[in-house]
Amino acid sequence: MTGDALDDDHDRTDGGLHPAIAATIASGAYVVPYLLSRSTTPSPDHPRVFFWYRWLRQPSIKPPDAAFPIAWVAIESGLAFAGYRLLVARPSALRTRALALLAGNVVGIGGWSRLFFGGRNLPASTVAAAGLLATGALYVNEVRKVDRPAAAASVPLVAWVCFATVLTAAIWRRNR
Repeated sequence: MTGDALDDDHDRTDGGLHPAIAATIASGAYVVPYLLSRSTTPSPDHPRVFFWYRWLRQPSIKPPDAAFPIAWVAIESGLAFAGYRLLVARPSALRTRALALLAGNVVGIGGWSRLFFGGRNLPASTVAAAGLLATGALYVNEVRKVDRPAAAASVPLVAWVCFATVLTAAIWRRNR
């Protein structure tokens, strides 16, 4: 693609980033949490984390382990979609604020995993989950002012993190 073709496509995005660049950056909604949490995933690849997690007394509200990657792929897909839509939108202060909150939440997802699984810090993980819930709700409120479909795609983050906060608190209570 020539520089002129890139400029033509860029102009069609109403001043936002070129769609290919926006898609590449938006994929960070998958890549960043994966990179931050990969070394602390409770899997046979990480036996110390795996056995610690298996040892925890779990509350009855905990879904099957298979539900977690399914939920996170769906949530991160929504965040990538929202990020793409924000990145191709016309630049504005609202867009910048929504993108900053999106980035903070994406990092927070991976950070929570490191804190819970890597740090094995259940009290701090509960507080971090509640903080992620608050920043997620703030993010959805801000992105709604810029792009309603992006906001709708981000609501599952808030719903899941609300549940995850309750679940983390319950795990903490059962394992004091």
